[in-house]
Amino acid sequence: MKILDKYILKSFLIPFLATFFVVLFVLVMQTLWLQFDKIAGKGISVLIILKFLGYIAQMMVSTALPIAILLSSIMALGSLSENYEFAAIKSAGVSLQRFIRPLVFLMIILSGLNFLFLNYAFPRAAFKFKNLLVDMQKTKPALALIPGTFNTEIPGYSIKFAEKYGEEDNLLKDVHIYYDLNKGANANVKVIKAEKGKITTEKGSKYMTLVLEKGYHYEDIIGKNRSFNKTKNMPFTKSYFDEYTVNIDVSELGAIDAADYKKDREMLSLNQLDYYRDSLKIPYDEYVLNKAENFYNRNSASLMFVDSSFKKDMNPIILENFDSINQLKVMDNAIAKIGRTLNEVKGYKKTFKDKQRFLNVYDTEYHKRLAFSFACLVLFFIGAPLGSIIRKGGFGLPMILAIIIFVIYFFISTLGKKMAEASAITAIIGGWMATLITLPFGLLLMRRATQDKGIFSIDAFLQPIVNFFKKTFSGKKVKSN
Repeated sequence: MKILDKYILKSFLIPFLATFFVVLFVLVMQTLWLQFDKIAGKGISVLIILKFLGYIAQMMVSTALPIAILLSSIMALGSLSENYEFAAIKSAGVSLQRFIRPLVFLMIILSGLNFLFLNYAFPRAAFKFKNLLVDMQKTKPALALIPGTFNTEIPGYSIKFAEKYGEEDNLLKDVHIYYDLNKGANANVKVIKAEKGKITTEKGSKYMTLVLEKGYHYEDIIGKNRSFNKTKNMPFTKSYFDEYTVNIDVSELGAIDAADYKKDREMLSLNQLDYYRDSLKIPYDEYVLNKAENFYNRNSASLMFVDSSFKKDMNPIILENFDSINQLKVMDNAIAKIGRTLNEVKGYKKTFKDKQRFLNVYDTEYHKRLAFSFACLVLFFIGAPLGSIIRKGGFGLPMILAIIIFVIYFFISTLGKKMAEASAITAIIGGWMATLITLPFGLLLMRRATQDKGIFSIDAFLQPIVNFFKKTFSGKKVKSN
């Protein structure tokens, strides 16, 4: 059996290693394409780009591993079945379960490795990746400026432009700059408008130099301790320029404290996720309890428990204890109080949902990490019997089936995550939904592969229909005779 175990391991590991690196390369290139505009033609060194790719690769390993396992298991078992090796092994009395036992142990090891990677390497790589993007923005401030919107990342400035073009994306069109926004309470009193602009920044400098062409400089003269009406009548200055140079201090651009964004769920280990779950749950419970107490006291709910049994002549129907005029007053007061209560509840609704969603994000991420580690084993139990059923090796059909299955798994996982974050289902079900749905399917495929049956038996579906028509028409023939 040792020879057979070595053979099945070798048959699996060769396509596994090949598919793993191919899938990892594709995922890295896909992520790189999304970030391509931030690094292409920006004069960024090769070393930084390699570090950039390295962090992306570390983040994609946990996704590439289940896909590679699914694809290689279909390929390995499909190739053995296609070459009738699996039939020869079964004729020798070796069952499918015994044949793939070494691979099951290997999947358990890979699942454990995937768990360790998701718990330690992935959060660190995500943290370094975001850090690197921030550093790139400091090195190339033009990367942080987005056309068509007000860019407020630079303290004291609000910069808007219609288009960014040129080989280095440092040429701007239709530029609007509001500056000195952090000095005093008056905003938009100093404005620069220009038809064109050019960003020139020296390496290592803390200033971004913006050379503007053909524009105007506006400034409102704001006096001290003046009312709004008097301020409207104050003069302003307007000056035209052919070229105007603005030096902007970008030393604080992207100056985000590590503690501010290390709380992002992707950058946390399971222990840290559990810690933040508990730390967020306490203020959330206090918020809900506080609102419940306010609602209870504001509606005088405590008065409902006053014992009125001593009043024998009191009618159980409350309104019957009042005359017609007081009945109207009671109803008006009740309607007004209900209206205030509904408005109050509607006002709390969005805040309550936001707080609940924020808490659900950490809960769902916690369970999703655990479930995704288990995905290596689940997808193997789908791929291995599927390969023996289709009896087809190579990259063709196995690749198509692997993509379809993983897309379905990923779709269910994303759906469960969104539903859990929206409180439609619990975080446990949302995190484990894809596993709970696909695992029975894998066990069903394993059973059918063990019994040498296909994925779907057409005869089992058609035979009852055929029998029904046979009985119907044979009965008519007997009656006619």
